[in-house]
Amino acid sequence: MGTLASELGPHADRIAGQPRLYVDANVPAGLVAFMRTRLHWDVLAVVEHDDLRRARDGDHYRLARQLGRTLITFDRDYLEDRKFPPADSGGVVVLTAPTDGGYTALLKQLDELFRAEPATLPLEGRKLHLHVDPDLMHP
Repeated sequence: MGTLASELGPHADRIAGQPRLYVDANVPAGLVAFMRTRLHWDVLAVVEHDDLRRARDGDHYRLARQLGRTLITFDRDYLEDRKFPPADSGGVVVLTAPTDGGYTALLKQLDELFRAEPATLPLEGRKLHLHVDPDLMHP
Protein backbone atom coordinates (compact mmCIF):
# COMPACT_ATOMS: atom_id res chain seq x y z
CA MET A 1 0.00 0.00 0.00
CA GLY A 2 1.38 3.40 -1.01
CA THR A 3 0.74 6.88 0.23
CA LEU A 4 -2.65 8.56 -0.05
CA ALA A 5 -1.32 10.60 -2.98
CA SER A 6 -0.01 7.56 -4.85
CA GLU A 7 -3.24 5.65 -4.28
CA LEU A 8 -5.52 8.50 -5.42
CA GLY A 9 -3.31 9.79 -8.24
CA PRO A 10 -4.45 7.31 -10.91
CA HIS A 11 -8.07 8.21 -10.27
CA ALA A 12 -7.42 11.92 -10.78
CA ASP A 13 -6.97 11.56 -14.54
CA ARG A 14 -10.33 9.85 -14.81
CA ILE A 15 -12.17 12.83 -13.37
CA ALA A 16 -10.13 15.58 -15.00
CA GLY A 17 -11.98 18.80 -15.63
CA GLN A 18 -13.88 18.77 -12.36
CA PRO A 19 -12.80 21.09 -9.57
CA ARG A 20 -10.68 19.03 -7.17
CA LEU A 21 -11.13 20.01 -3.55
CA TYR A 22 -9.77 19.07 -0.16
CA VAL A 23 -12.46 19.94 2.38
CA ASP A 24 -11.44 20.60 5.96
CA ALA A 25 -13.14 18.85 8.88
CA ASN A 26 -15.10 21.94 9.91
CA VAL A 27 -17.23 21.96 6.74
CA PRO A 28 -20.53 20.14 7.44
CA ALA A 29 -21.51 16.98 5.59
CA GLY A 30 -24.51 18.71 4.02
CA LEU A 31 -22.25 21.20 2.24
CA VAL A 32 -19.92 18.41 1.13
CA ALA A 33 -22.94 16.62 -0.36
CA PHE A 34 -23.98 19.85 -2.10
CA MET A 35 -20.50 20.18 -3.63
CA ARG A 36 -20.62 16.62 -4.90
CA THR A 37 -24.20 16.27 -6.07
CA ARG A 38 -25.21 19.76 -7.17
CA LEU A 39 -21.88 21.19 -8.28
CA HIS A 40 -20.31 17.87 -9.37
CA TRP A 41 -16.99 18.63 -7.72
CA ASP A 42 -14.40 15.98 -6.87
CA VAL A 43 -14.32 16.37 -3.08
CA LEU A 44 -11.98 14.71 -0.62
CA ALA A 45 -13.65 15.36 2.75
CA VAL A 46 -11.26 14.74 5.62
CA VAL A 47 -14.06 13.75 8.01
CA GLU A 48 -14.57 10.63 5.90
CA HIS A 49 -10.99 9.47 6.50
CA ASP A 50 -10.01 8.37 9.99
CA ASP A 51 -6.31 9.05 9.37
CA LEU A 52 -7.00 12.65 8.25
CA ARG A 53 -9.81 13.66 10.56
CA ARG A 54 -7.60 14.86 13.40
CA ALA A 55 -4.57 16.02 11.41
CA ARG A 56 -3.13 19.43 12.17
CA ASP A 57 -3.82 22.43 9.95
CA GLY A 58 -0.29 22.41 8.53
CA ASP A 59 -0.69 18.77 7.52
CA HIS A 60 -3.97 19.52 5.74
CA TYR A 61 -2.37 22.47 3.98
CA ARG A 62 0.55 20.40 2.68
CA LEU A 63 -1.54 17.36 1.80
CA ALA A 64 -4.05 19.41 -0.20
CA ARG A 65 -1.18 20.73 -2.33
CA GLN A 66 0.44 17.30 -2.61
CA LEU A 67 -2.85 15.82 -3.85
CA GLY A 68 -3.38 18.66 -6.32
CA ARG A 69 -6.46 20.00 -4.56
CA THR A 70 -7.78 23.39 -3.49
CA LEU A 71 -8.39 23.59 0.27
CA ILE A 72 -11.91 24.63 1.32
CA THR A 73 -12.39 25.57 4.97
CA PHE A 74 -14.21 27.78 7.45
CA ASP A 75 -10.97 28.20 9.44
CA ARG A 76 -9.64 31.76 9.11
CA ASP A 77 -6.25 30.66 10.46
CA TYR A 78 -5.37 29.64 6.89
CA LEU A 79 -5.44 33.32 5.92
CA GLU A 80 -2.25 33.90 7.95
CA ASP A 81 0.39 34.14 5.20
CA ARG A 82 3.36 33.63 7.53
CA LYS A 83 2.01 30.36 8.84
CA PHE A 84 0.48 29.27 5.50
CA PRO A 85 2.43 30.87 2.63
CA PRO A 86 0.22 31.26 -0.46
CA ALA A 87 3.02 30.11 -2.76
CA ASP A 88 3.02 26.73 -0.99
CA SER A 89 -0.65 26.03 -1.64
CA GLY A 90 -2.87 24.62 -4.32
CA GLY A 91 -5.22 27.45 -3.41
CA VAL A 92 -7.21 28.15 -0.27
CA VAL A 93 -10.83 29.25 0.04
CA VAL A 94 -12.09 30.35 3.45
CA LEU A 95 -15.88 30.58 3.58
CA THR A 96 -17.84 32.72 6.05
CA ALA A 97 -21.63 32.98 6.11
CA PRO A 98 -24.34 33.24 8.77
CA THR A 99 -26.54 30.46 7.31
CA ASP A 100 -26.35 27.29 5.22
CA GLY A 101 -28.07 29.22 2.44
CA GLY A 102 -25.26 31.76 2.56
CA TYR A 103 -22.68 28.98 2.22
CA THR A 104 -24.43 27.42 -0.77
CA ALA A 105 -24.61 30.85 -2.44
CA LEU A 106 -20.85 31.28 -1.93
CA LEU A 107 -20.18 27.80 -3.30
CA LYS A 108 -22.25 28.58 -6.41
CA GLN A 109 -20.16 31.71 -6.97
CA LEU A 110 -16.99 29.70 -6.49
CA ASP A 111 -18.27 27.17 -9.02
CA GLU A 112 -18.57 29.97 -11.59
CA LEU A 113 -14.93 30.87 -10.94
CA PHE A 114 -13.80 27.26 -11.27
CA ARG A 115 -15.74 26.84 -14.52
CA ALA A 116 -14.30 30.08 -15.91
CA GLU A 117 -10.74 28.97 -15.05
CA PRO A 118 -10.73 25.21 -15.71
CA ALA A 119 -7.06 24.77 -14.81
CA THR A 120 -6.03 21.87 -12.60
CA LEU A 121 -5.46 24.27 -9.70
CA PRO A 122 -7.13 27.56 -10.69
CA LEU A 123 -6.34 29.16 -7.34
CA GLU A 124 -2.79 27.84 -7.01
CA GLY A 125 -0.72 30.19 -4.89
CA ARG A 126 -3.77 32.29 -3.98
CA LYS A 127 -6.16 32.60 -1.07
CA LEU A 128 -9.75 33.76 -1.17
CA HIS A 129 -11.90 34.75 1.76
CA LEU A 130 -15.47 34.53 0.48
CA HIS A 131 -18.09 35.88 2.81
CA VAL A 132 -21.69 36.97 2.84
CA ASP A 133 -22.28 40.50 4.03
CA PRO A 134 -24.92 40.04 6.78
CA ASP A 135 -26.23 43.56 6.14
CA LEU A 136 -27.22 42.56 2.61
CA MET A 137 -29.20 39.57 3.85
CA HIS A 138 -31.76 41.62 5.77
CA PRO A 139 -34.03 44.10 3.94
